[in-house]
Amino acid sequence: MAGRFGKKRVYLQVMWKFLEQKSFPLSEDEYMAQLEAVAEYLNIWGVADLVRKEIKTTKQQMHLSTVGAKCISIPLIDADRLEQEW
Repeated sequence: MAGRFGKKRVYLQVMWKFLEQKSFPLSEDEYMAQLEAVAEYLNIWGVADLVRKEIKTTKQQMHLSTVGAKCISIPLIDADRLEQEW
């Protein structure tokens, strides 16, 4: 079912941060656990190859500015399909 503003989508947002950044909230172990959890969902949803391709070919620029970090948003699947499968 489409939402009021069209189809509901699930996006992966890739942020530009790094472990040595003072404001980075995770330890290296926590970061790796988080990456593993995200990768598991991407594999379950069957979109891991899509994400790899989008990261390699995107024209969007990740950067850190005075107002914060800009992420790359990758549309994955529509949420209605996810609701039906789960």
